[in-house]
Amino acid sequence: MAVTAVMPAIRDTGFPRADAENDFLRARRRQFRAALARRLRGRSTDSGRLVPLDEIASPLGWRGQRQLGLQTIRLDTIAGTAGARRDFDRCFRPTSSRVRPRWERLALAARRGEAIPPIEVYRLGRLHFVNDGHHRVSIAAATGQQQIDAYVTQVLTTAPPSAEAASPARCWR
Repeated sequence: MAVTAVMPAIRDTGFPRADAENDFLRARRRQFRAALARRLRGRSTDSGRLVPLDEIASPLGWRGQRQLGLQTIRLDTIAGTAGARRDFDRCFRPTSSRVRPRWERLALAARRGEAIPPIEVYRLGRLHFVNDGHHRVSIAAATGQQQIDAYVTQVLTTAPPSAEAASPARCWR
């Protein structure tokens, strides 16, 4: 099942390819400024990385999972990643130009109204961790979307997750 992405009107010049390129460059500049600010404040470079699901779920005793199906989730509930990713920071901004071709290709498709498949996430408590769709989350964040369609898998743990176990980054609009 493919879902058509709804792109909010953000800096739309009427030239979708140029707009997608500008969206990427804007996201890269924001990531660079955030990394520079962390350095100037003397914070660890790890403070800007995506939080891995295992860091939060393992201490709670991962005992299984349950498929919840296709849902619309809020971007501000996305707290990290299911795997090790260094291509995006904690706010899903690209950390290098290495992801640019795919990022711009997906952004262009979304701007043209093409069907974009839902992302795949794990839910732990009220938080979500991206398994597949990091680029799509990055594009959604860069273009001001509030929600995204996702196939959700609930993580079942022995101990319930605490509210402060992981919190989503304070970067969602």
